[in-house]
Amino acid sequence: MSIQSENPAATLQQAWRIHQAGDVERAAAMYRSVIASDAKNADAWVYLGIALFDQRRFDESADAYRRAIEIKPIYPIAWNNLGNSLRMLGQVDAADDCFDKSLGQDPRYLSALKNRGTLWIWSGEIERGMQWYQKGLLIDPDNAELHRNLGVIELLRGNYTAGWDHYRWRWRMPGTYRPRTSAPRWNGESLTGKTFLLYPEQGLGDAIHFVRVAATLRDRGATVVLQCGKKLIPLFSSTMATLGVHQLIEDTATPPPVDFHGSMIEAIDVLYQIDGKIDFRTDLIAPDRGYLHVSQPLVDYWKTWLDANTTGRRIGINWQGNPEHHADVYRSVALETLRPLSETADATLVNLQFGYGSEQLETCGFGDKIVRLPSHVDATEGAFTDTIAILANLDQVITTDTSIAHLAGAAGADVTLMLGRVPDWRWLESGDTTPWYPTMRLARQQRLGHWDDVVAQVAGR
Repeated sequence: MSIQSENPAATLQQAWRIHQAGDVERAAAMYRSVIASDAKNADAWVYLGIALFDQRRFDESADAYRRAIEIKPIYPIAWNNLGNSLRMLGQVDAADDCFDKSLGQDPRYLSALKNRGTLWIWSGEIERGMQWYQKGLLIDPDNAELHRNLGVIELLRGNYTAGWDHYRWRWRMPGTYRPRTSAPRWNGESLTGKTFLLYPEQGLGDAIHFVRVAATLRDRGATVVLQCGKKLIPLFSSTMATLGVHQLIEDTATPPPVDFHGSMIEAIDVLYQIDGKIDFRTDLIAPDRGYLHVSQPLVDYWKTWLDANTTGRRIGINWQGNPEHHADVYRSVALETLRPLSETADATLVNLQFGYGSEQLETCGFGDKIVRLPSHVDATEGAFTDTIAILANLDQVITTDTSIAHLAGAAGADVTLMLGRVPDWRWLESGDTTPWYPTMRLARQQRLGHWDDVVAQVAGR
């Protein structure tokens, strides 16, 4: 304690290093200890606000930033961070006012420009948001994050040439995955007789979605080695021939010698450059039949179980994505929001929510109407294998934008995807169908944060 009271700045720097190393709880305790010694330390309140934000405690984070601003009104970092917390709370106008104050104090503050752009884009005012990104690029033309953000938005709008050009800047950002190989990245060279190391660069949903590109690479002459997380090996191994995969290896393994490498999304980008177009219905596997399947005995096993435990139409529900995803607050819903689905005549709801979010089954008002699957789901054959067999026995799947949505689409199931006001780029800005998954229907949110209309539309289908 004596070190903290004698040199609070050094304590904050030490805590920040701990924070950046991932121990947010310990760092927060150190920030609080500085505040306990000096409640007027504005920097300590800002650091604490960052820790609370990282813990998704957005209300408390906003309060910490307000304390900092009370002590030190000219503090662009605090104003910017307060705006970001309010953005996550859906307080759009209040957040914009904070970004305005931050930029009034420091007009060249890139973080505030980026966050202000993101605020308006996620609120549905895409043109307004892009203007702030462009202002940021005037200050820092080589800012990889701003280019990446612009790329995502251009892809969302269907402007693929501009979108891919900007989106490629993501590789200049820290933390992007690259395999352990000395082979060159594929830039469109002939693949005849070549070996290609293919890998996902993002989450489980992206891997399930984009693995289809392996078949296109095979058809162009490549022998495809697919490297992915251990969790996906059982699922992909069951349909290697359909996927166009010659060999599967875990992402922790050293790849064999190959001629080229590329991520799944990169491969699609290069294919677009080569062909000038992408017809995902024909160029990247025929998804109307589905491209992920498991054995018929496993499908039959789950049919028997569901026949014994459900009546009427079977509707699988999934509502919560990965809470660590930067856009999760915009794409996931509370289970209670899905209550109208429980009133669907002659139907049984089947829980497809595993892990985070499943605790809501015990607190929602209609939890007793939802059939819970046994604990051994995916425990024997491997991740997603039982789940995909269960999907084959459901009449409909209703989900938010999660890996279950991609799994259902890849399996050729009848799936309805509920999308937030501004969805992920692959779903585009409009339309109730998608060429990615012909058996999928899209239900789009019209007002930021308002899911009731979406659920009513889905329940009335």
